[in-house]
Amino acid sequence: MSHLDSSQRILSGSTRRGFLAASGAAGGVLALAACGGKSGGGAGASDDLVGVGNNGMAGKGRSGDAADQLFIAGFQWSPPTNFNTFAAAPAWPASNNVAQYVYETLLRYDIVSGDLLPGLAAKYEVDGTSSITLTLQDGITWHDGTEFTADDVLYTFELGKIDESLGVASFWVEVDEVTADGSTISIAINKDRKNVGMVLATLAQQFVVPKAVFEKAAKETGNKLASWETKECMGTGPYTLEKADQTQIILARNEKYWGKDFYGGLPAPTKVIHPIFKSNEDGNLKFQNGELDVMQQFIPQISKMWDSGKPVGTYLQEEPYFVPGSMPMFVINTTKDGLKDPEVRRAMAHAVDYASIAETAMSGYSADVLASLIVPGGAEDQWLDKDKAKSDGWSYDPKKAEQILTDAGYAKGSDGIFAKDGVKLGPWKLITPQGWTDWNAALEIVAKSFTAVGISAATNFPQQAQVTTSIQNGDFDLACWSVAGSNPATPWQRFSDVMSNVEMVALGKTAYRNYGRWENDEVNDLLEAAAAAADDDSKKKALTALDDLFRKEVPAFPLMYRPDEFFEFNASNWSNWPTEKNDYAPPMFRGAGNQWIFKIQKIGG
Repeated sequence: MSHLDSSQRILSGSTRRGFLAASGAAGGVLALAACGGKSGGGAGASDDLVGVGNNGMAGKGRSGDAADQLFIAGFQWSPPTNFNTFAAAPAWPASNNVAQYVYETLLRYDIVSGDLLPGLAAKYEVDGTSSITLTLQDGITWHDGTEFTADDVLYTFELGKIDESLGVASFWVEVDEVTADGSTISIAINKDRKNVGMVLATLAQQFVVPKAVFEKAAKETGNKLASWETKECMGTGPYTLEKADQTQIILARNEKYWGKDFYGGLPAPTKVIHPIFKSNEDGNLKFQNGELDVMQQFIPQISKMWDSGKPVGTYLQEEPYFVPGSMPMFVINTTKDGLKDPEVRRAMAHAVDYASIAETAMSGYSADVLASLIVPGGAEDQWLDKDKAKSDGWSYDPKKAEQILTDAGYAKGSDGIFAKDGVKLGPWKLITPQGWTDWNAALEIVAKSFTAVGISAATNFPQQAQVTTSIQNGDFDLACWSVAGSNPATPWQRFSDVMSNVEMVALGKTAYRNYGRWENDEVNDLLEAAAAAADDDSKKKALTALDDLFRKEVPAFPLMYRPDEFFEFNASNWSNWPTEKNDYAPPMFRGAGNQWIFKIQKIGG
């Protein structure tokens, strides 16, 4: 844990712009605090609070019951109707792999360090590529007071066999057997696949559910668990579901939480309240005014909030403000004439103005994009060869893009578009879902970049469902789409998403990876070697070989980096938020991100 006093924050944590803003904005913050009607507590940059706004500011706290409540947003956008965590669209916080307030996982992933921390399991051991052994924590209980046992864990994963439509069914692709002896659980890794990373990822993402509840639900539904509907939500976590209606979801602190000693106490907020907004704009306004404490929403130019004196903060004090955790991918349909040619794909990668995408589409929240499928600057950084990514990859260079095409035998026609052997480079459609504003803006820049070098392209933004079907079925030219975000299985899982030739799906059939249908004779062996690597050196060697092939063939390329979750806070009522200088917890909600809810501190009385 690293705490700083206020003087250290000014000296080491502020830009000149930030310092000037902090100096000139105190009046605004004090006015906000006065509106709160509470005396005492933090006030501006003169106290010793840590984990406050990027301008060093804090409020004075709310009054009454609201002073002990945490207001959160960005996870639920419609009235909650079903809290079955295995349903297609369960309500927060039952939805899969979100904050562990009600349900919990065996392990917890830290997106900054890459560490797997204890959760419901006190410890775990990996035996090469053959097995994983977990030891459960002592004294865990469900919200109804009944004992949590290894049977609950076994039944949770067994549900993947009972109903193969559930996401947990994929666990059994990588696992041969799970057994229990008392509080010790043994997992035998699939002998052929040996993919320990994918198994660990599931252990860190799959909520463990009560056997008694879901066994009954399986009986009621004829083992069709995904169809089960329930307004209840019973887990082992530090909060229970108190109320859910058209306007909000309220969680109440579980005063008998098993993890009180493990986490050093109960969570600070007595209640967690998630208002349901109709749009980002509604939530952003409430957040700016201190009516929300923390949220996961895209805010354009968030720095304007702290520049204007609001006690708003992010984990990183400087751009990109958010720790990168994912990379929206420019997916290329390599079955199309023209796009089959790797030299065309390489020219396209050089044609794109990435800096403009980062600044315009992402409000500066993306670092410079590297020619790699490995996310830099976080948990995956240890696997990245940055020198190779720069020397062997691509960057924005329109002249080089045209030169690559010319050297490959393409020539511009009277319309200014390159062509070769009767195959013209375009017109191609660039698709991504309507309303995904940052991705829409990114593709507008890509289309403009392509046109500038002699590749004909235009954007088209259908509804999400139509885009999903088109991409999965291979019915598209070019698209911006998601691949695996940082987790214990990445970057391997991302290489698999983009490049795997295992079980290649024909055009017209639904694909769940390699949407561009890129074919290669080497990649599957390289993926197997990386998945089964027994030590870090051999794993990095295998991942570097995959990255080399990615740069050589350019089956797709990243357009920008995004955080795995937008973690932004307002220190009007709570301080000690995790930041780069106050790094006791990662900037996330799920996984290891549950730590900060035990450590934030009420500012008011």
